[in-house]
Amino acid sequence: MIFEQHFDNESSTYSYLIGSKPGGLAALIDPVQGHEYLYLDRLKEHNLKLAFALDTHTHADHVTAIGELRDRTGCITVMSEYSKTDCVSRRVKNREIIEFDGVKITAIYTPVHTNESLSYLMDDRVFTGDTLLIGGTGRTDFQNGNSYAQYDSLFKKLLALPDETLVYPGHDYNGNKASTIGQERSNNPRLQVNNAEEYARIMNTLKLPTPKLMDIAVPLNLSCGKKAS
Repeated sequence: MIFEQHFDNESSTYSYLIGSKPGGLAALIDPVQGHEYLYLDRLKEHNLKLAFALDTHTHADHVTAIGELRDRTGCITVMSEYSKTDCVSRRVKNREIIEFDGVKITAIYTPVHTNESLSYLMDDRVFTGDTLLIGGTGRTDFQNGNSYAQYDSLFKKLLALPDETLVYPGHDYNGNKASTIGQERSNNPRLQVNNAEEYARIMNTLKLPTPKLMDIAVPLNLSCGKKAS
């Protein structure tokens, strides 16, 4: 398998290139607008054809590249069945499998950083978007966020995975590239709670600033990053 992690400095966003084998098919998770040529170069380097461009949710801090990649490669764009993005080719349900060349990616519905948030699970790793971060969790104070529902996503779905499962988040602001479910269970301060009420109390008192690109990013992302013509 081919696997690459790419980083956008402006938004501290990670995107992920997954290829079956040189000369085979590939998927990109959470690609960032402005990095299209990087992704296309990496695909060319490995002689890969992009089959899928997947977003974990409608981002508020950067503009997605899934629309541009669809136009350039003919790939299938993928988001949750609950996404309001109007140009998604395939809307996936909880536990639905995206498969190409023997690679299987299982969509796990993990609200509510947003009410459409997905994580994407492979055999030994999970791409958690903004639901589970390294040493943190995604905020729940806008885009229909809900701390109680996010608690269920974290404790009943993600933390139910084997401890050795690698965690690849949608963002990191401290130079961390990956973690494991076991490490997050033991060390993540937001997960050291006894119940949903304790978790909600933490999340509801964070008082975080609004993402600076939110008013631009969300409308664009509802059209796959493409301006309305």
